[in-house]
Amino acid sequence: MIDLGFMAGSTVAVLGLGRSGRAAAEALLAGGARVLAWDDSAAARAAAQAANIPLVDLATIDWRAPAALVLSPGIPHTFPKPHAAVAQARAAGCAVIGDIELLVRARPGCRFVGITGTNGKSTTTALIGHILAAAGRPAQVGGNLGTPVLTFAPLGTDGVYVLEMSSYQLELTPSAVFDVAVLLNISPDHLDRHGGMAGYSAAKQRVFAGQTRPRVAVVGVDDAPTQAIADALAAQGEPILRPISGERAVAGGVYAIDGTLIDDSDGQRTPVLDLARVASLPGRHNAQNAAAAFAAVRALGLDVAVIVAAIASFPGLAHRQERIGEIAGIAFVNDSKATNEDAAARALGCYQAIYWIAGGVAKAGGITGLTGFFARMRHAYLIGEAAEAFAETLGDAVPHSIVGDLASAVAAAFHDAKQDSIAGAVVLLSPACASFDQYADFEARGEHFRRLVDALPRAA
Repeated sequence: MIDLGFMAGSTVAVLGLGRSGRAAAEALLAGGARVLAWDDSAAARAAAQAANIPLVDLATIDWRAPAALVLSPGIPHTFPKPHAAVAQARAAGCAVIGDIELLVRARPGCRFVGITGTNGKSTTTALIGHILAAAGRPAQVGGNLGTPVLTFAPLGTDGVYVLEMSSYQLELTPSAVFDVAVLLNISPDHLDRHGGMAGYSAAKQRVFAGQTRPRVAVVGVDDAPTQAIADALAAQGEPILRPISGERAVAGGVYAIDGTLIDDSDGQRTPVLDLARVASLPGRHNAQNAAAAFAAVRALGLDVAVIVAAIASFPGLAHRQERIGEIAGIAFVNDSKATNEDAAARALGCYQAIYWIAGGVAKAGGITGLTGFFARMRHAYLIGEAAEAFAETLGDAVPHSIVGDLASAVAAAFHDAKQDSIAGAVVLLSPACASFDQYADFEARGEHFRRLVDALPRAA
């Protein structure tokens, strides 16, 4: 646990008692703070109370007393409307922060790597952590990836905190200045929480706040918004800029062309790794992830040979194009983390004969941007709230069935793939949707897919 003794004697409100909120409350209590904790969910309050976290309805408190409100990143604090407690706190001049802000304040002498982007940030974060572990560097990995940061072990000055940062978390971490900041890509997502695309892009760009040399900004340049951010950073001359790409050469950066990772950070255009060796990182988008991780750990001073060996041994992440089995020559790929159109496109671009399982709670725009992948789809199996809208988009271009739930989709896809007997067939769960109509989160959806595949008959 992170020592928050610097908050001893302070009153701190905590709103949202999921994993990170409970960890924050517990760390604050251990550090000697007076905690006023609340969650709008009765079940979350009951779990917190069982853990001896003091509960106080924040609607009843005098907001002049707390030194800060520690807010769960899932709770709106600006758009579409701030939570009532946030509005009351701000009206009283109470700072609204997140748990990562407490970590940054508690460990000022440590090195921090922040990774953000619409897609790929979890894989890149885990890959950086994997490389650091292989190199024997003390590191803790978490944030939006899953491990609450205040449960981290305290690291010394040789340690590195590797943090996946959502746009929400970046807005709640005003003191963070990352030694290495990574921005992979920007495409429309969570726009309701940021008031539109401009607000969303501005939130992502906060990962570079306060950076000056010798700090390093690693920026993807494979989409227009991030290319514009890279151009702006280059023009200002601070921090050191390392552009990265999964598809084209970028001077002074790290990039992949035709499956080869190339390091041009010293102007030598040195081929360093054949990405075909890394089965856990398929596709052009993962080439960009590998380039970003390589650039980040090179900025931390790691040896190229160590980096390359570690990337080659990366096992991948659950629910991110996770190959979970093969039956009768049919591969089953769990990409439940693909909760938007752009993420699904990244998976669809990796395979040629796809039995696609999609649907759930659709994001703005649905799947209208996936028409370029329709020819790869042998059949689509549509589930959840978005099924009818997705069926309308697919129209006559893709054979499809509205099957309703994941169990029906897996059974139908397996049956059809066996009947067709096409070489390289893939049953791909890449929903292009959030999961909340049928599952608690994308992890629960992916685990259900795994169980369903495990239960399929193995006889050809």
